[in-house]
Amino acid sequence: MEQLAGLDASFLYLETPQMPMHVGALHLLELPADYDGDYAEDLREHMRSRLPQLPALRRQLLSMPLGLSNPGWVDAEPDLDEHIVEIALPEDSGMAELEALVGELHPQLLDRARPLWKFHVFTGLAPGPEGQVRVALYTQLHHAAVDGQAAVALAQVILDTAPEPRSTTTTPARGKRRSAPGKLGLLRTAVSQQLSQTLKLARNLPGAAGVLGQMAASYVGGAAAGATLDKLRGLLAGVASQTTAVVRGKTGLSQLGPAPRTRFNVSLSDTRSFAGVTLPLAELNRTRRRHHASLNDAVLFVIGGALRRFLTKHGPLPRKPLIAAVPVSTRAAGDTTSNNQATMSLMSLGTHLADPAARLAHVMASSRAMKAQMGQLKSLMPTDFPSLGIPWLMQAGAMLYGRARVAEKLPVIANVVISNVPGPQLPLYLAGAQMLTNYPTSIAVHGLALNVTVQTYNQSLDIGLIACGEAVPETAELAAYVETAFMEFQALAVVEETPEPAPVVKKRAPAKKTPAKKAAMKKRADPVLRRTPKAE
Repeated sequence: MEQLAGLDASFLYLETPQMPMHVGALHLLELPADYDGDYAEDLREHMRSRLPQLPALRRQLLSMPLGLSNPGWVDAEPDLDEHIVEIALPEDSGMAELEALVGELHPQLLDRARPLWKFHVFTGLAPGPEGQVRVALYTQLHHAAVDGQAAVALAQVILDTAPEPRSTTTTPARGKRRSAPGKLGLLRTAVSQQLSQTLKLARNLPGAAGVLGQMAASYVGGAAAGATLDKLRGLLAGVASQTTAVVRGKTGLSQLGPAPRTRFNVSLSDTRSFAGVTLPLAELNRTRRRHHASLNDAVLFVIGGALRRFLTKHGPLPRKPLIAAVPVSTRAAGDTTSNNQATMSLMSLGTHLADPAARLAHVMASSRAMKAQMGQLKSLMPTDFPSLGIPWLMQAGAMLYGRARVAEKLPVIANVVISNVPGPQLPLYLAGAQMLTNYPTSIAVHGLALNVTVQTYNQSLDIGLIACGEAVPETAELAAYVETAFMEFQALAVVEETPEPAPVVKKRAPAKKTPAKKAAMKKRADPVLRRTPKAE
């Protein structure tokens, strides 16, 4: 048995009917025009051949006695008839019908008595432009098992780069088989995990203190000792609340404060609204390079522009800028472990600025400040921690939080979640079908009723918008505003910076020659006087 780390287990404890904690995507798939098979059955056979290399899909939860500690993973063989299901849509259905069905399916919680994943195959779609057979796939993977980067690693095993699936070995992935221990063994495991987590946290404290000390030294910049303590307290308070300081520059920004309250900052219902939109990646990259912006800057600018238009119509548009909660991966390069390794930062979207150029400069300044802070704070964000009593507290807290509508009473820290996950840049195939789209479906939580997740795929930027169906039923309209904001980005003129004038160097007046200086100059000029006498 392998016990879940604290961060992974948190997604289990926080899950309620109003806050499902699974992620996934909606894929539009295309098969040859002469295909007459059963794609759901073809997909089951395909997954059966790949499962030996997918340990994350062959494990289920085992709870600890009395919920004293985090549950563990034990090996389990999934019943593919239950995990891959077919749903027939009315003939010639399109994206509108798919998006509506994803909105209906997303609130359905995964069965914890089985491995925590499920695939839905949709048939009945309108054919492609040349008669190609089209189907769709909506995937669900619990966030306790994977984060965005881990899901990409799973996709690399499941998907192929050609219509003909590659041959794979049937040898199971390496690793000790995780079986369920007895009750006494479970109790020992729970106690052992608490000790291990406590010791690990204690070992990391000196390093964390060192990082904070370095940040404080940089922050105070040689200030007087009396002011140092006050500034350090302010720094620690900023770390605790994850309020990102924004550098003062052309945009006139100083610091992010509490976010304005919007229609997104409410308690959730058990309904969801979903929409997807695709932007051309090559054109987005050409545009952002003209402005010396990163891809993440471009994404935040476009989404911020769409939100500004949406709130201008549906109101009210706050006078303060919207704040985005942006997940930041802490995963080391090459790490494909199926778990969660991420933290959260805050970014200003500049939605209070009508001028697009000023808004882009605002976003880029906010991004630079966030990167400067997160480079040091990544090491301070633990993914595992002692969990004694945490299951009871978090589960009760999550239920109470929604029922008491606490989100409407607390100050707003962020308005929307925006996540950017890098993906493959070539066409991929699943059980012989070409994948045309990859619209992510992520998590909305109480107080953050809208989640926008972006993933690059095959020279496209696929964007999935998932929201509470009562708070934001107009996700399709918001998706259309994303396209409008992208066109605004393309049309944005490049602001040439005026070079600063060269500094004027003033000639110093020649210094007056004193008698001593005159004598020294005469000595340097006379070769006889420069000669050093020999010692006798």
